[in-house]
Amino acid sequence: MPISPIRLGVHVSISGGMEKAVSRARELGCSTMQIFSRNPRGWKALPLSSRAIAAFQEAITPKDIDPIVVHTPYLLNLATPDEHLYQRSIAGLALDIKRAAQIGARYVVTHLGSAKERSKAFGQERVVKALQVVLRQEVPVTLLLENSAGAGKGIGANLEELQKIIAGVETNERLGICFDSCHGYAAGYDLRTPDKADLLAKEINRTIGRERLSLLHLNDCGGVLGSHSDRHEHIGEGKIGFSGFRNFLGHPSFQGIPMILETPKENPRDDLKNLSRIRRICRKISPNLSWGKKGARR
Repeated sequence: MPISPIRLGVHVSISGGMEKAVSRARELGCSTMQIFSRNPRGWKALPLSSRAIAAFQEAITPKDIDPIVVHTPYLLNLATPDEHLYQRSIAGLALDIKRAAQIGARYVVTHLGSAKERSKAFGQERVVKALQVVLRQEVPVTLLLENSAGAGKGIGANLEELQKIIAGVETNERLGICFDSCHGYAAGYDLRTPDKADLLAKEINRTIGRERLSLLHLNDCGGVLGSHSDRHEHIGEGKIGFSGFRNFLGHPSFQGIPMILETPKENPRDDLKNLSRIRRICRKISPNLSWGKKGARR
């Protein structure tokens, strides 16, 4: 039986133009990549020009980097009781889905936000209503809900909570999940041993269903298990550790899923360092793994 290529990449800067992100990803030997389609810390966004769209689509034409993932800005809060922020967040998410479709991205990843002073049930209801609005766009883009670390009234730390949200959306065929290892560990989902990884896999199957797990964010965690501390660390340098990632990625339920690193970028070689660590872990799991056309064994 042929071995499916590993799809491994990082979040890449779009500085100088989105098409520049593609060449940066190739230089790192990535076979998938994640970007912001606009300023992640601001609301204003100039429309994508036909030139920018054409340049990006030309850059990805070899299809050696796939899937392309767009992450929404940090300002969005789909669970907020603040009506102005809520409407702005819905419009912002709809815009990111539109921009992803324009450039040929397959996924948009979004955080769900916080209910602030209101209950989590209130926040979940707000998220469901927001998702029903944005999914009215008939575009070939799947929206991935990212699990949270669970601090405060943050929505989406619990897999059952994510399942309730998905089930509440009337047309949910284009909804999936991005599981962040740091967030999951901080929320109390242990994955460091084969037994714990198996329990997590069974919980995913019981709740959201394995078929909705479309992307993994691989980040070590600076906080202890269940601390709700969203502190991304370099692979192997946090509480999950090298053996934890070997056991997590070694479980059949987490194999064959595209993986994106969002590890710290403290110096220019950090992405190469963390990519190399995941590649070594994956080769230990299965020495004959394929990395695709550009999956450089560095």
